Amino acid sequence: MPGATATPDIELIIEDSHGGGGGIRPPGGGDDGDDGERGKHQPDRRPSPRRFSTGIAIGMLSILMFFMALASAFLLLHHSSRVWVAVRLPRILWANTAVLLGSSFTLERARLRLSQGDVSGFRKLWFVTTVMGLLFVTGQLVAWRELVNQGVYVASNQASSFFYIFTGAHGVHLLGGVVALLFVLLRNFEKSQISRSLAAEITSYYWHFMDGLWIFLFALLYLSR
Repeated sequence: MPGATATPDIELIIEDSHGGGGGIRPPGGGDDGDDGERGKHQPDRRPSPRRFSTGIAIGMLSILMFFMALASAFLLLHHSSRVWVAVRLPRILWANTAVLLGSSFTLERARLRLSQGDVSGFRKLWFVTTVMGLLFVTGQLVAWRELVNQGVYVASNQASSFFYIFTGAHGVHLLGGVVALLFVLLRNFEKSQISRSLAAEITSYYWHFMDGLWIFLFALLYLSR
């Protein structure tokens, strides 16, 4: 009957108006706790660390392929050319190699300090690494100067051409690593999409790669004398 259903409905309306229930709630809740819950469940919009690792891996692979192509041409000409004149390597290259190896050591010590929460110690050792990188590049320019004083130029012969190409191309790529070191040293990571520790880790991959690449190139030049 109509009268039987109207009475319960009226009672429910009276209970809602006097019970403080507030009637209809806004969609999705309306209290402060709901806002906090929504904030907690929002997806993290920061880029994935794998994205940076993949990018640097692709970059290093392309650099490696470039130098392997040069090394193949170097070895082919060295064994087949009848006009090959070996370059007398400047002694400063040994010092440059030691400096670059030392920079890898100080870089890893810096990362260790960072993992221990010693940001000040990290900055000091990271700065030393950056200076050593610049010192290596300066040493390579000194080596070029010594060869020029000896009358050995890029176009002097095949061996000298490869020496300048190897050291020049490696130096340019190493300067890219120096820029990355400066980025980690000077960047304000509080407003960055990447953490300082992750940036230091990615930079270390590239720096150690350039270190190992130079060892390979130096050994190639030394053994082909």
